[in-house]
Amino acid sequence: MLAPYASDPRASRGRLHDEGRDETRGPRDAFQRDRDRIIHSVAFRRLRGKTQVFVAPDGDHFRVRLTHSLEVAQIGRTVARALGLNEDLTEALCLAHDIGHPPFGHAGEDALELALAGAGGFDHNAQTVRMLTRLERRYPLFDGLNLSWETLEGLAKHNGPVADPPWALAEADSEFPLELNGFSSLEAQVAALADDIAYDNHDIDDGLRAGLFSREALLAIPGVARLWERAASRFPGAGPDLLVSELIREQIGVMVNDLIEETRRRVADAGVETADDVRGAGKPLAGFSNEGAGHERALKAFLYANMYEHPMQEEVAEVARHIVTGLYDAYAADPDLMPADWRAALPADAPHRARHIADFIAGMTDSYAIRCYREAVGEVELPEGF
Repeated sequence: MLAPYASDPRASRGRLHDEGRDETRGPRDAFQRDRDRIIHSVAFRRLRGKTQVFVAPDGDHFRVRLTHSLEVAQIGRTVARALGLNEDLTEALCLAHDIGHPPFGHAGEDALELALAGAGGFDHNAQTVRMLTRLERRYPLFDGLNLSWETLEGLAKHNGPVADPPWALAEADSEFPLELNGFSSLEAQVAALADDIAYDNHDIDDGLRAGLFSREALLAIPGVARLWERAASRFPGAGPDLLVSELIREQIGVMVNDLIEETRRRVADAGVETADDVRGAGKPLAGFSNEGAGHERALKAFLYANMYEHPMQEEVAEVARHIVTGLYDAYAADPDLMPADWRAALPADAPHRARHIADFIAGMTDSYAIRCYREAVGEVELPEGF
């Protein structure tokens, strides 16, 4: 049973292109179809070759965008089920939220932002919407996946209301208005927080595995130390590696429970009765408690200081930015270096020409970008572990 403030597929605001009903493809509702279209898309499959934290990692056990998205979806569905929200919409948003990321993660995004400085810049959240509304071509009658309004709204507002939308998001909004200035559904708010829970915890796992920081450094965070002591007391014979795994499971559970309890409290206090009430509440209704939010901020601060801005990571990021910048410059100077289908569709005028080149690069996996750089520009020296 859905809560009254959940998103109901029967009340969906529909799709940009009316498709009618096609019962030959199974008894699925609008949000189930959205989720399935995302899973079957080329853009989703490419996430297996895109950076989460480590660029083109040598180790098979490190996360990539695809595994991260699956982990976010697992957490998101758990929270949605507990709150009586629509699990299928939540899952669709979790699975698709990183589809707009270029190769090499934020390093690649920084390079494309600079390359497109005179053409409106680049934003991976906006690129997600662009990918799913324009660039992913799987249907004879329209570009994109023709997702429902609620799914596109949730992806557009992954970080909350958008007062000044990037050009790619503004373009999509002009065609299918997404009420960018307002808050999104509870499903979208939960998906965004599930993303935080997933990468806060799983980046700790990957960072320890990679040796970027020590267990002792991690345990300097008071909240983490308490959970470690709890795990150690429950399993006194377990070795440190097993205790780390238990710590991460325990921390995910604590954060999920905090999110559920605090969201229930906020929903009750706000007195919302419909999904539109949630959008009109004027503030986010899904969130952590003050204590939970403080712990989450401490985790993020630790990861930025000890992992994301680690000198080894910065060295790799510099090479990644060099590759993306080099590819953009090479294709802008000589479009014949691009594949035939992309070359044939290259616009003649600015800024569309620059954006088209960026679309091609943004869709690349890490390894494909490296290969294309070597073919179009020349050899590149990759740091150890690249």
